[in-house]
Amino acid sequence: MALLEIKNLTVEFDTPGGVVHAVNDLNYSVEAGETLGVVGESGSGKSVHILALLGLLPCPPGRIVSGEAWFDGRNLMALSDRDLRSIRGGEIGMVFQDPMSSLNPVLTVGRQLKEVLTRHTNLTGRALKARMVELLDIVGIPHPEARLSQYPHEFSGGMRQRVMIAIGMACNPRLLIADEATTALDVTVQAQILDLVRQLKHDFGTTVIWITHDMGVVAELADTIQVMYGGRIMERGPVRPVFHDPRSAYTWGLLNSLPDEGARTQRRLYQIPGSPPDMSNPPPGDPFAPRNPFATERCHREVPPLRDVGNMPGHKVAAWYDLPALLAAQSEKEQTP
Repeated sequence: MALLEIKNLTVEFDTPGGVVHAVNDLNYSVEAGETLGVVGESGSGKSVHILALLGLLPCPPGRIVSGEAWFDGRNLMALSDRDLRSIRGGEIGMVFQDPMSSLNPVLTVGRQLKEVLTRHTNLTGRALKARMVELLDIVGIPHPEARLSQYPHEFSGGMRQRVMIAIGMACNPRLLIADEATTALDVTVQAQILDLVRQLKHDFGTTVIWITHDMGVVAELADTIQVMYGGRIMERGPVRPVFHDPRSAYTWGLLNSLPDEGARTQRRLYQIPGSPPDMSNPPPGDPFAPRNPFATERCHREVPPLRDVGNMPGHKVAAWYDLPALLAAQSEKEQTP
């Protein structure tokens, strides 16, 4: 059963250069207990649509043109600010990219944990403090009781991100959304954070939406991958089929731009041609068509629907072309003397 279902979501921004079409008729669902990895370059709409469904979109300049976001039987788009505030932090936890801009620098870590717990639970006194200590201990912060009285600047980058995860998980939310949560961290700390999220998911059955531009993170953490471009879904499906049999030229380009781990041959990395689209003047048809070497004439005229492909249930692509056939023909042509 879907815990979150987004229907026909469209988001725009008014700018001096015109109306920016940030999210365009977005439709998808997340099952209870699932980990969804949302990938795409800057401007693809992956973060904006999350802010929209949580009521955090700055209005103006942003506005929700249309759409619904059903969470556990309630349309988040139709709720009052008061009702949304009761859900954010309680039933839906959020971990942002930069903990130094998300954590209040003049309040102790304990005070910030306390604010979340007192708002969404009935804990008081010793039980409240015990829960705060427990949360810091769960996310792997040593000497948790002593750290409650410290300020964010007294923590390392990785520890601050752990604090953000503790705040996000404070009320055992049904859904945890992490927006580029490991981008600013070094590889070792990133691996620790991913292990932590996996453990929390295992222990509490939390549903996770992980927003990132790092395909490697998605491969390690997610059950399902959703590739976005130009405010639309280019491809979506279980991680293994999408990685091993991509059907969108954009997904294929992203995967081929990654170095092969342990490869002995020095393969030249693929470079996706062109630049991201100007979403104040988006191209007609498939938004990736101007950069797609496999694009057909139809790609430049019509927006392709998200349709089922392959033999794997849930694997969908928005494309008018048959990528495996085109790649096979290209390979055969290159091998012909």
